Amino acid sequence: MTGQNAEFIPPARPVIGEAEIEAAVRVLRTGRVVQGPEVAAFEEEFAELVAGRHCVAVNSGTSALQLTLMALGLGPGDEVIVPSFSFAASANSIRLVGAEPVFVDIEPGSFCVDPAAVEAAVGPRTKAIMPVHLYGHPAAMDKLMAIAEKHGLAVVEDAAQAHGASLNGHPVGAFGTAGCFSFYPTKNMHSLEGGMITTADPALARTLRLLRNQGMEQRYANEVVGANMRLTDVAAAIGRVQLRQLADWTEQRRANAKFLDARISAMVTPPVADNARHVYHQYTVRVVDGDRDAAQQRLTDLGIGNAVYYPTPIHRLKPYLNADGEPGPWDLPETEKAAAQVISLPVHPSLSQSDLERIADAANVAGGAA
Repeated sequence: MTGQNAEFIPPARPVIGEAEIEAAVRVLRTGRVVQGPEVAAFEEEFAELVAGRHCVAVNSGTSALQLTLMALGLGPGDEVIVPSFSFAASANSIRLVGAEPVFVDIEPGSFCVDPAAVEAAVGPRTKAIMPVHLYGHPAAMDKLMAIAEKHGLAVVEDAAQAHGASLNGHPVGAFGTAGCFSFYPTKNMHSLEGGMITTADPALARTLRLLRNQGMEQRYANEVVGANMRLTDVAAAIGRVQLRQLADWTEQRRANAKFLDARISAMVTPPVADNARHVYHQYTVRVVDGDRDAAQQRLTDLGIGNAVYYPTPIHRLKPYLNADGEPGPWDLPETEKAAAQVISLPVHPSLSQSDLERIADAANVAGGAA
C-alpha cells in the first residue's frame, strides 16, 4: 500500500489542452465572440448526443434549468417535484421563477428520484417533475414519463452530470419536455462554463432562444421580457473540441469504474440499474458500517482526493428551511442515509492504472478502518 508520500490523486482533473486553447484563440481573432457561428455549430453537433433534438446553448447549467421553467410559464403558485439529494441549483432554479420545490426521496441504488415518491407527491399545484440524473446514472425515465403523462405534467431533466448516459438505449435529455446540461469545468465535458437545453418542441426552442437573448430574435425587436444568458463563441468553440472527445472519455470512465467495482470490497460500490448506461461523472461509494468522515480522512491521508456530494440535502439548506428554521414536512429516509454514507472517488479519464490500483487499495483500507 502506497503511503502518504505518494503523489496526490485529485478527485477531478479538467482537461484544457492545446486544442481547446487553439480553438479559443481562433475565435478571439475573428472578433465574433458572443452568440455567433461557434454557438450555432455547437448546438447542431450536440444534437447528435440527444437523438436530434433542438439544442439551445446558454451560459450555465443553472441558467438552462431556470430558462426552461420560465419558457414553460412556471411561476408563483406552481410546484415542481424534485429530489432533495442533488446540488442546490436544481431547487434554486425553481425558486428563481417563483415556483416551489416539492422534495421527494431517492431510490437507494441509483441515487436518483424514486418514481413511487413522485407519484405520491403529485398534487393540484404540481406543474412539472425535475428528475436529476445524479452522478451520471439515468433516472427511471420510463416510469417517470408515465407518471407525467398520467397527470399532464412537464418533465425537465436535470442532466448536468449525465452527458451521454442512457436508459434502454435512449439518451438522457431526450425523454422529457426538455433536458438541461452543464459544461462546468469538472463535468464529463466542459466549455469552461456553459449549459445546453434540449427539446423536441420547436416552439419551446424558439421561446428559449428569445429568453436567453433579452427576448429578441432580431436586434431591438423584443418580443418578450428576456434575460442575458447567452453562451460566448469562445466557450462554444472549447465545447466543440470537448464534445469530439466525450465518447472516448466516457468509455475510459466506464472502464475505470469497472476496475474499481472489481477491486473495492470494503465499501459499497455504485450499482447500475438494468438497461442503464452510467457515465460516472462521479464514482460514488457508500460507507455503510462505520464512520464515513473517518474513512474520508483516511483516504485523504493516503493521497486519494475525494468529496461528499452532497453532505446536506437541499431541504436542509438555509434557504429551504421554514420560518422556524426547520426543514419542513419532508420524510426522506433514503436521502438522509445517502447524505451520511456517500463518498465520491476519482474516476476521471486521466487516471493511470497505478492510480486506479492506489484508489482501490486506499478505499479498502479506509472502509475497513471506518
